[in-house]
Amino acid sequence: MPANPPASGDRDPRWRPEQQFTALELPAAGRRWLLDNASLTARLIALDAGEFSVHRLYQGWQVPLPSEQALLQVPPRQRALVREVLLQLDERAVVFARSVFPISSLSGELAHLRKLQNRSLGAILFRFPAMQRSPFELAWITGDSAYMAPWIQQQEDAWARRSCFDIGGKRLLVSEVFLQGFTPWEAALPVHRSQRGKVSAAIGGVKQ
Repeated sequence: MPANPPASGDRDPRWRPEQQFTALELPAAGRRWLLDNASLTARLIALDAGEFSVHRLYQGWQVPLPSEQALLQVPPRQRALVREVLLQLDERAVVFARSVFPISSLSGELAHLRKLQNRSLGAILFRFPAMQRSPFELAWITGDSAYMAPWIQQQEDAWARRSCFDIGGKRLLVSEVFLQGFTPWEAALPVHRSQRGKVSAAIGGVKQ
């Protein structure tokens, strides 16, 4: 648990750059997961802790939160496509993910992102060899934070992270909240050379 109190129930958490967190605020076990630059989808599949699935909660056009507008460099009142999902292991919710797609990014080879349904976004993004990812921002939020829908809120506070993805100059933002159902903080990161084939096959088989 970090030394500073978590963000209140505000809609937009108090995000801070990863380098601003001390070892006291962000212990090694949490740091390994929160600052890992690989696909979280692949990490969860490789845990072998249950069948991985994506459950879409919401998708629609809305004005992004102020801090999201700043990161994506979009005009204040311009709407974007917002998608919120749960990442699950054996139907147990482990991560709440929020993705923001500026309309200018939903064209060409990324136009199909409008119709992800229950597919994993991470499984798609990491297939682009030229994809670039920004450094993480982190937040420690209350379990009843308005950032999450009421039916996802929980008793325990939670770590959250976010970063921007850039694919050929098209930017999108992905935020992830590690819910109380996520338990392997102390475990070593599970993707190794011997598991890559298994992970790739599992990602390719994610149901739509």
